Amino acid sequence: MDSSESSLSTSPSPPSSSSPQRHFYLAVDRLQFKMETLVDLLGMVGRRPWLTMVVCCSTRDELDAVCSSVSNLSSYVNISALYSDLSDVERAQILDNFRRATGRWNRMGKDEVDRNEEKEEDRKSNVIVVTDACLPLIGSGELPVSARILINYELPSKKETYTRRMSTCLSSDGIVINMVVGGEVVVLKTIEESSGLVIAEMPIHVCVIICHLLEHI
Repeated sequence: MDSSESSLSTSPSPPSSSSPQRHFYLAVDRLQFKMETLVDLLGMVGRRPWLTMVVCCSTRDELDAVCSSVSNLSSYVNISALYSDLSDVERAQILDNFRRATGRWNRMGKDEVDRNEEKEEDRKSNVIVVTDACLPLIGSGELPVSARILINYELPSKKETYTRRMSTCLSSDGIVINMVVGGEVVVLKTIEESSGLVIAEMPIHVCVIICHLLEHI
């Protein structure tokens, strides 16, 4: 993240000794660095086999921009998008594939997964890029996708949207990373205060702390 490292905080709030800190914000000085920072982040943590991540956007335009920018990571990251033009069959297939990847991650290191026999394609990490309008529909019978990392590329303006993203996309012990630019920190603090969460600043060495947290999932 060379172009944006100088804009990221280096002083995260200390987590509770009984409960690891799992909500963070990643502050970027300038809007033009935001996409590059996301690509660098996915490029680092996405090299972990079977890791599942969801990137949330507020608009279809941003979803398309994210998918285009991260497409060069496809050699080790499976990237899918949930948008309104998908057929029911296509949507179900994307969600099912993602849940199977989550199952592989959950079995990682156990006898059920033989890493030597897994095909290279099956070892890729998995990313779903989604807008708020296309989040899993729990009320209609769709199951949550239980990703290990939820990245709020576009910060929601309301606590309810933030909570819905978590309940439909994130595992109970997953990690949330909020990407913020400039004055969005104020919006994030409002969400933090109204939801009772502690959202700490992410240090420069993002990959190190994420990998440490994943080891304890």
